[in-house]
Amino acid sequence: HLDGPPADHFSFTPNSTEPTLADNYEYVMHGRIFEMNYKKDNMVVIAASFGGLLMRLTGDQRHLANILPDMRLYLLLKKD
Repeated sequence: HLDGPPADHFSFTPNSTEPTLADNYEYVMHGRIFEMNYKKDNMVVIAASFGGLLMRLTGDQRHLANILPDMRLYLLLKKD
């Protein structure tokens, strides 16, 4: 929702006349975190699946602290 409240994954209506955050991106995917590994030097490796398309994200734990195991998330991609 553009006004800020979170939506559950069942509420997305692509034929809606209301603008959505997805309108500003070329590609939008819904996925789930399936693995988190904590490494030395405060690094974390996060694995997510987007319907079989896998993503591995590596970074400092303080920047990725809000991502939790089994969390659902959206990936929004834009060409620039």
